[in-house]
Amino acid sequence: MARVLVLTGDAAEELDTMYPVFRLREGGHEAIMAAPTTRAVKLVIHDFEAGWDAYTEKPGHQLPVDVAFGDVRPDGYDALVIPGGRAPEYLRTDPEVARIVTHFFDRSLPVGTICHGAQVPAALGLLRGRTTAAYPPLKADMEQAGATFADEPDVVDGAMVSCRGWPDLPRWSRAFLQVLEKASGPA
Repeated sequence: MARVLVLTGDAAEELDTMYPVFRLREGGHEAIMAAPTTRAVKLVIHDFEAGWDAYTEKPGHQLPVDVAFGDVRPDGYDALVIPGGRAPEYLRTDPEVARIVTHFFDRSLPVGTICHGAQVPAALGLLRGRTTAAYPPLKADMEQAGATFADEPDVVDGAMVSCRGWPDLPRWSRAFLQVLEKASGPA
């Protein structure tokens, strides 16, 4: 069984966060929620509605948090997942997040990014020379970070698995679980 750290915060997208957590747990792995503090975070629901040029946002569920970023010992985890939503906008500037995320990339451990989650390693310079998916309007941001953007539902680059957003989660989950099991053995 792998221990997977899930980085989240207020305004993380609900499906981007909860779907991987449930799939990991269903697969026999442990999913540990980390956020700036240990108070419950407020998730949001992004959807696409006729007449809108961009996605809409509604309040979602609250999510209990297991550990604050400052208390995370990354060497106690086998993999990392960074969900999308608006949370990555501000999480990418947190020095504790930089410490955690860099640990996983430096050791070529499995890292999953969903939708806007790719903003975190991009801001840290960790996508240079890699291929990544992300929410399609982030293509220029990913390219500016030195990555090759792939408009695909399950992009695997070494131990990193990325996707465009919650509609891709079935394919992303299969790919991430394969990378995780290859790295840590079956559950």
